[in-house]
Amino acid sequence: MNASRQETEHAASGTIRADLECRLLVLGGGPGGYSAAFRAADLGLQTVLVERYPALGGVCLNVGCIPSKALLHVVAGIDEARSLAKAGVAFGEPAIDLERLRAHRAEVVARLTGGLATLAKSRKVQIVRGYGHFLDPHHVEVELTDGDGQDKSGERQVVRFEQAIVAAGSAPARLPFLPDDPRIVDSTGALALPFVPKRMLVIGGGIIGMEMATVYTALGARIDVVETLDGLMAGADRDLVKVWQRRNEARFARVMLRTRCVRAQALHTGIRVWFEGDEGSAEPQDYDLVLCAVGRVPNGRKIGADRAGIALDERGFVRVDSQMRTSVAHVFAVGDVVGAPMLAHKAVHEGHVAAEAAAGQKSHFEARVIPAVAYTDPEIAWVGQTEDEARATGATLGKAVFPWAASGRALANGRSEGFTKLLFDERTQRVVGGAIVGTHAGDMIGEIALAIEMGADATDVGRTIHPHPTLGETIGMAAEAFEGHCTDLPPERRG
Repeated sequence: MNASRQETEHAASGTIRADLECRLLVLGGGPGGYSAAFRAADLGLQTVLVERYPALGGVCLNVGCIPSKALLHVVAGIDEARSLAKAGVAFGEPAIDLERLRAHRAEVVARLTGGLATLAKSRKVQIVRGYGHFLDPHHVEVELTDGDGQDKSGERQVVRFEQAIVAAGSAPARLPFLPDDPRIVDSTGALALPFVPKRMLVIGGGIIGMEMATVYTALGARIDVVETLDGLMAGADRDLVKVWQRRNEARFARVMLRTRCVRAQALHTGIRVWFEGDEGSAEPQDYDLVLCAVGRVPNGRKIGADRAGIALDERGFVRVDSQMRTSVAHVFAVGDVVGAPMLAHKAVHEGHVAAEAAAGQKSHFEARVIPAVAYTDPEIAWVGQTEDEARATGATLGKAVFPWAASGRALANGRSEGFTKLLFDERTQRVVGGAIVGTHAGDMIGEIALAIEMGADATDVGRTIHPHPTLGETIGMAAEAFEGHCTDLPPERRG
């Protein structure tokens, strides 16, 4: 039954004929959605999961964070091989086979999506593939798609539910003046690796843009970056970003800060772009490929939220309380669609809370901190309060920095450019923030997040024995430095 006929029948009779009924419906199968569905099933709720992609995982697994990390791992290997020449081991320049690189990326995704399918089956979570939107507070209509994600010629299915969890995610923002051309891509298009351009423009100096720039520069592209703000990767402290910039300045032809694109034209020879701002080119520039990475927008307005009575804010985010409950008591929402930070690990924890609340448990999303990571080279990771935030509010924090130039493991790795920073409440000496710039920073930031969650102070962290030689021990040494007794750094001068 098509949408207009279904809605007409509903208006006339006050009833909707459902094709499927369930206790809990989860709309969206990304990290937040499948985590919610699996947790709900574990708690005994009959669960139906609606997902538009051919496989579970949403944007993150299918066309986002997982395939991007697969490519970043490959290009890190390219850079590492080049750097070994300093240690006396020289390799030739890499021969890039894009078809095999795409196949590697697809294989990584397939292994993970296959695992999720097995987990769903083992929990008896029923999957309906397609695009879902609300008809009313207890019905969702799904425009069905086939195994390749293509529309099934208007086939639809109506699901009636007692409770629902919205995990509809977000979509890349697009600049309205950009023409519709295959040489202008968002992050999904960039990850498809259409070709290696000689000259590429990245619009937006945030984490997504810089991660993609890392991939394409390693493959041989020369890249310009344009950013409206006065610095790249907003959110991270500037001292972290400066380390990244020093190592990467040779990668970029030009970084244009406080500058914006104002016009673009698709030509046979490339994409011509005009700029305005402090550091923009006076003349328009031509590029083989343009990546638009100016952020993401929630999908709250795409799901018929108004028909279910679900309140959205002015930007289209779903409003929720600490149990992830929307303005409709039996409907919950998690992930990108409820607001920043738009991070998969946040969505997973919100999904667990929503499922438990739907099952009647008194669960609340009460995370004190949520870590963020830029998987660039070097990586930048931070959690809790930052120095820039403290400075903006006038707060005073205790601070300790351990430079990786004093780390035996960093020196052995040939990557001593980084540092580890801890921030403390000066009154209690508890850890309130921390950041790392360097290789594997994202793998280590969880320890600092745990320290904040557990209320650990400098002594707790400093007297925790870390294995040597590791990069992780720099966290303990930073805590020792704060207390003034780090024997791996010069002694403090005494008055």
